[in-house]
Amino acid sequence: MFHRYHVGFWAGFLLLGVVLAGPFYAAATTIKIAGSTTLLPILSEAAKQYRVAHPDLSLTVSGGGSGMGVANIERGTIDIGMVSRPLSKREAGRLGNSIDVIPVARDAVAIAVSKAVYESGVTQLSLAQIAAIYRGEVRNWDELGGLDAKILVIDKEASRGTRHVFATVVLGSPWARAAGATIITGSNNEEQSVISRSDQAIGMLSNAWLNDRVRAIAVGESDMAVLPTAENVALGRYVIKRDLNILVPKDSGNEVKGFVDFLHSEQGQAIVETVGFHSVR
Repeated sequence: MFHRYHVGFWAGFLLLGVVLAGPFYAAATTIKIAGSTTLLPILSEAAKQYRVAHPDLSLTVSGGGSGMGVANIERGTIDIGMVSRPLSKREAGRLGNSIDVIPVARDAVAIAVSKAVYESGVTQLSLAQIAAIYRGEVRNWDELGGLDAKILVIDKEASRGTRHVFATVVLGSPWARAAGATIITGSNNEEQSVISRSDQAIGMLSNAWLNDRVRAIAVGESDMAVLPTAENVALGRYVIKRDLNILVPKDSGNEVKGFVDFLHSEQGQAIVETVGFHSVR
């Protein structure tokens, strides 16, 4: 039996971050990046490729969640914050006009289920059915045409951008409780791991973390249900979607501005698509 707990398997790894610097000399400039783990694959790979043409730079990229990205930008301890949800009114008020919020990718928050659940026949759900699962009103997959097994409902930490977007669309508020949840996870990596090791799980995942054992179901009513594809996101058919943003102080130096420009370049947006997200170009 699973008990309600925070899964920490990947937390240590993500907080260590990715450090990209030349091994033979001290870098003249360090760009510190932290925040949403959804954006971590994009920024880590972009930093790696950018350093090829800028060997005098050191770029550090670490996760911790969107809330950490906002908080560290506000404290002035990082140069770029990664945020996979809209800023709250309080956050926007505190940051004022000193920060630019810049989209670098688009993403769908997939409703992900274990492979066994998908293959038992649960390949689509309406928003109302998903909400009923998370509120604890539906507890067995056989109520939804699937296998006779208790639903293992996975929630995320309240500060996580993925949860914010999911809860806003599905539950009506970013702070809505999920009374049916059994497990609370942090990063997408953690949640992916739990779903893949279970035969009865449902969770919310960035589209880039899907695989053979973690399947996306179509969302919507009957023949109007759609999968979280790039086309469905672009055309507005898939409703659990978001911009993936970076927070950049307006008084940033040329080194930071140059890296931001790279993220929006053809090469930078190719990275976005390679790691599983959708371009903003």
